[in-house]
Amino acid sequence: MRIIYLILSFLLVFIIGFIFSSDRRNIKAKPIIVMIVLELILSWILLNTIVGIGLIDAISDWFNALMNTAVKGVDFVFGGLENEPGATFFINVLLPIIFISILISFLNYIKVLPLIIRCIGLILSKINGMGRLENYYAISAAIIGQSEVWLTTKKQLGHLSDKRLYTLCTSSMSAVSMTIVGAYMQIIQPKFVVVAVVINILSALVIANLINPYDLDKEEDKLITDDNGEKPAFFQMISDSIMDGFKVAITIAAMLIGFMALIYFVNDAFTFIFHKSFQELIGYIFAPVAFVLGVPMQDIVQAGSVMATKLVTNEFVAMTDLKAIMGDLSARTIGIVSVFLVSFANFGSIGVITGCVKALNSEKGDIVAGFGGKLLLGSTLASILSAAIVGVFL
Repeated sequence: MRIIYLILSFLLVFIIGFIFSSDRRNIKAKPIIVMIVLELILSWILLNTIVGIGLIDAISDWFNALMNTAVKGVDFVFGGLENEPGATFFINVLLPIIFISILISFLNYIKVLPLIIRCIGLILSKINGMGRLENYYAISAAIIGQSEVWLTTKKQLGHLSDKRLYTLCTSSMSAVSMTIVGAYMQIIQPKFVVVAVVINILSALVIANLINPYDLDKEEDKLITDDNGEKPAFFQMISDSIMDGFKVAITIAAMLIGFMALIYFVNDAFTFIFHKSFQELIGYIFAPVAFVLGVPMQDIVQAGSVMATKLVTNEFVAMTDLKAIMGDLSARTIGIVSVFLVSFANFGSIGVITGCVKALNSEKGDIVAGFGGKLLLGSTLASILSAAIVGVFL
């Protein structure tokens, strides 16, 4: 049955992608097949082998150690509040982001991250035959995040075609930032976070090949990054990363406060008028997608509700909802939905990416805004593809 669900998911993704493709005749099957096979292999290794399970455990333990270290800084300011039974999500999950931000910035400062990103991107470009920039960007977005990544390629931004720009945006929206991966691991199972981060890179490129195929001349296949720009002083970098991490934590907190309150308000209004909450209704709408992914029949409405909530709000709101109902769901459902949630694919991200690009190049920002809906569709299909592939091994 798992293979049948995988085939159904592929049909769903590829039929929708084909319908909305900008150049159906130019779709290249080879890179799509190669990347899907690679996703299946990586998912199997990470979830079903001793080496993969050990690697995931090591990564999870490392992030837990970082979070515990970060809590010591939180404890100094908030005096042990994080150890109280009713400790807040902000203190336990969001504030440690500040420390993680410092580490990511430090690794970037000493050129370790750029080297890793370039090497993996180069290897990936040899495998899938796509441009060096596209592969560099896909890896980079998964490490430093959807906003910051644009700064590394700003020198090339003004010369990109609309199609290449769409591919970069799809990778940006399908990724997550390493800065907040530790926070995700406090809400959902770490193994699904790790697997999703890895295979989302490939899923985004698969969908970009399907919806947005194009030929790239060798002269165009250049990678011009801003890695070698003037470095700030070491302690300025530390200070800037601390403030950046705090801004991320505050932004997430503000989004959660607003969206959670809005969801409760809309739920109450819908319950009063229709005798069913808004999340229940969107759960029914998204239930067929959950079914195709292989979610057990008794869970499809609840799973669909969480998945739809992520699209209309953000992944943190949806993860919080998922955590609240985990006791009622099967392990398979939890795994599939968890992988689906680990990305920035939501309506709000359209504005974030448009704003980032517009700040660097106003003309390109307007272009991104123009294909915002198609961008959300592509990144959502990438999330569905990732969830379907992981579902085979659950």
